[in-house]
Amino acid sequence: MSNNNPYIPMPVQISKIINEVDTNDIKTFRFTFLNKEDEQNFKYMPGQFAELSIYGKGESPIGIASSPTDPGYVEFTVSRAGTIVPGLVTAALHDMNEGAQIGLRGPLGNPWPIEFLEKKNIVMASGGFAFTTLRSLINYMLHKDNRNRFGEITLIYGARNPGLLLYKDELAAWEKRDDIKSFITVDKGDDTWSGRQGNVPAVCKEVAPSPKNTVAVICGPPIMNKFTQPVFFDLGFSKENILTSLEMRMKCGIGKCGRCNVGYKYVCSDGPVFSLAELEELPRDF
Repeated sequence: MSNNNPYIPMPVQISKIINEVDTNDIKTFRFTFLNKEDEQNFKYMPGQFAELSIYGKGESPIGIASSPTDPGYVEFTVSRAGTIVPGLVTAALHDMNEGAQIGLRGPLGNPWPIEFLEKKNIVMASGGFAFTTLRSLINYMLHKDNRNRFGEITLIYGARNPGLLLYKDELAAWEKRDDIKSFITVDKGDDTWSGRQGNVPAVCKEVAPSPKNTVAVICGPPIMNKFTQPVFFDLGFSKENILTSLEMRMKCGIGKCGRCNVGYKYVCSDGPVFSLAELEELPRDF
């Protein structure tokens, strides 16, 4: 039965597992709700997250990787403990098989600001594992019911090597479309790679998107963000028109534990999406 208690997770079942990378430590889990009422009440938008809970292990906050335009299930791309996101929950989840049941609590946090993005051009720069919630945003914007609400869409996405690129089938499909410009890159290719080589900041500089009526969404590992943001400043983007996510700071999800605070903001309830102008007012401890 559905309930209004934010601490009690909803039961869900793993209906599909996709191994995303060659190292076998990042998988996408598709969950279906055991109760139809829970499915109907789980209304989310790109950029939000949820808590995945496993009995005897605990719970872990994970960004939602699917789009609300794909009803009937919700997806999360999860890194095994000890690689990117340490913890008992992620390790236990990776050891589960299709058909297993866990708990799901959410949706939590605030989404990418869809109304702010409407009628604007959008440039997304992302790297590695941080691409998950941007995948949700892209699929939402490209949906036939939504595409005309947005201007030009440009994606700049990279990984250290070809085997670490996420969502390879979707990347290939997006590159064939004429309503999104995709620039997929790797730091260093291999014998199978015939695409672009170079890190994300360098490719952003090469692509040089115009700041006119354009919003940049930058979401990647800290080192990528550090060197990508100045590229957009040099191109003329204002801090109000550069968005990012502090997803890695999330804890309890409902602003109670205080472990995600940055200054007077709670990432789980005030974010995780912020503009750089908003972050400039906060202590640099994120």
